[in-house]
Amino acid sequence: MTDASKFTMFENRLTKVFRHLHKTARRQNITCYRVYDDDIPEFPFSIEIYEQYVYLAEYQRRHHMEEEAHEAWLEECIAVVSKVLEIPMENIFIKQRQRKENRQSQYEKLSFEKHEIVVQEAGLKFKVNLSDYLDTGLFLDHRTTRGMVRSEAAGKRVLNLFCYTGSFSVYAAAGGASNVTSVDLSKTYLAWAEENMHLNGFTGDAHQFVHADVLQYLDTLAPGSFDLVVVDPPTFSNSKRMKDFLDIQRDHVSLLNKVLAATSPGGLIYFSNNYRRFVLEEDQIKASSIKDITSQTLPFDFQQKMIRKCYRIIK
Repeated sequence: MTDASKFTMFENRLTKVFRHLHKTARRQNITCYRVYDDDIPEFPFSIEIYEQYVYLAEYQRRHHMEEEAHEAWLEECIAVVSKVLEIPMENIFIKQRQRKENRQSQYEKLSFEKHEIVVQEAGLKFKVNLSDYLDTGLFLDHRTTRGMVRSEAAGKRVLNLFCYTGSFSVYAAAGGASNVTSVDLSKTYLAWAEENMHLNGFTGDAHQFVHADVLQYLDTLAPGSFDLVVVDPPTFSNSKRMKDFLDIQRDHVSLLNKVLAATSPGGLIYFSNNYRRFVLEEDQIKASSIKDITSQTLPFDFQQKMIRKCYRIIK
């Protein structure tokens, strides 16, 4: 197949997918969504729209191109994306990432351009950074899960563990939570979470931001401290700031049982992780009910990609 025909194939695929997803997004009043994810092996991209901008991540593969040839190929790809999505090339931001991302690298700053914008989701505001990190600050695949948390948060004491930029915290507060505690090991992301809360008018002592190793923090909690908990850990983390490294397959039973101890009777936990081969050791978890809700929580723009697991756990 010639290069020209490959680019035509890419353009046709992107056009078809975008036409379908754009209609759905417009109907649901969604302005940030994924339009392409590694659909064609020769074009290993994830492409997301953030209102009038595009975030394009190239998965690192052996492409057998010299650097100059790769740059020229990438320029041509960007031109196709710009044409199909009708977004100017200067509004397209590009990153390179490993296919099996462990999310620890989200803490590593790659650039200092600081191209930040505020986007809307479900009537709420979120700051995203399109230039400086491997992730933008808003995980689009959890859009539906965030809505579930919002619908169940009224009057509840909410704990958001591994909170990242606090999008679940914002949804919980918007749903009428009596208080929201957000915990993360990164001061950068904790400050970002606080900024997102303030963007939406959620300020004051009811909302706490805790800089801590989650596993150590859980040991400090009194039984029944929270009614609704969100647990969305990285697959693996070996930060120097942690007492021990985290391996979610190895450690999820211990982690969830600690969370359950801190949850009130009948309390609710949303647990997710992005380890593709994850197996939940259900018989060792001290819960009254565990339900795999992965398929119910995948939004329309992620239907073809099982990128993470999600569970609804009741104490």
